[in-house]
Amino acid sequence: MSLERELQKRNEELEEELKRSREREDHVRRQLRAALDRLTVAEDAEERLCVQLGDLEAEALQQAREYHARVVSLVDQLSQAHSLLNTTFPLPSPS
Repeated sequence: MSLERELQKRNEELEEELKRSREREDHVRRQLRAALDRLTVAEDAEERLCVQLGDLEAEALQQAREYHARVVSLVDQLSQAHSLLNTTFPLPSPS
């Protein structure tokens, strides 16, 4: 085989390897782009979940405050009713 033919064959092999290398690089780039897209979706979802969690926490706190105020009001009403009963119908003192 002539030197020229060997160089031509080697050149073809190198060009084929370059083509495969570029295909692998393109494939890796597509995989990286897909991974970045998934990461963006996950980050957006995390942000939405954090906002929702904050809203739920604020709502839970508001409900707890309202519940506490209702309990305090009922305790006050019960105390007033108890006082009224004691003044209206006092218990006899033990003798």
